Amino acid sequence: MIVMSIAGVDPSAGAGVLTDIKAFQAIGVYGTGIVTSLTAQNPYKFFSTSPVSEDYIEEQIDSVLDAYEVEFIKTGMLYSPEIIKLVSKKIKQYHLKAVVDPVMVATSGGNLTREDLAKALNKYLLPNSILTTPNITEAEKLTGIEIKNKEDAIKASKNIICNNIITGGHLDGINTINIDGEITIQKQELIKTDNLHGTGCNLSAAIVAYLAKNNDLKTSILKSLDYVYEGIKNGNYGTLIAKL
Repeated sequence: MIVMSIAGVDPSAGAGVLTDIKAFQAIGVYGTGIVTSLTAQNPYKFFSTSPVSEDYIEEQIDSVLDAYEVEFIKTGMLYSPEIIKLVSKKIKQYHLKAVVDPVMVATSGGNLTREDLAKALNKYLLPNSILTTPNITEAEKLTGIEIKNKEDAIKASKNIICNNIITGGHLDGINTINIDGEITIQKQELIKTDNLHGTGCNLSAAIVAYLAKNNDLKTSILKSLDYVYEGIKNGNYGTLIAKL
């Protein structure tokens, strides 16, 4: 079972491609990683980002798929509308099933992408994806709906183009799952911690890994929520072995 992450590089390895690979390995699938952007950051501070050219991103994708059979992928930081269009084209070309983490801002507070990203995600990537995993801020940007409570989250989920889970880390632990129009609320206890860097990356990567292990979409989401919860509680994703 071989999967793929298309995302940026966090040199502290708490987010982006490096943490995706660790999540893939913990859940028991082989992960490949396509780099869309370099960043200088750590869990506490964001410094800068430098995007990779679209031509080189395309060559990375083609080189991996020339050697490996990949069905499920996740996307993270894609930086620009041009990169989003390219990734959407490759998804269609290779008939990939994509889980989109619509990364726009680093947990440490830095802007990772251009401001016109939400529009490009809605136009090009989400229509070609099986799931997106926005947090509250990202869901607000994708829908233009302010989210203050569970009812707002449900309304926003209905306005997102593809299946989605709006994560509840900033909404009292209320995760709003929308699969084929069916809404499920999955509430989790919030843990007091500063160990939240890369949680969105881990969630989307875990979903891809569980899908590759022949779980359906809802089961993959629920297992991944548990995976991330255990990672936060234990404070170390790198050594977390998921309960398969």
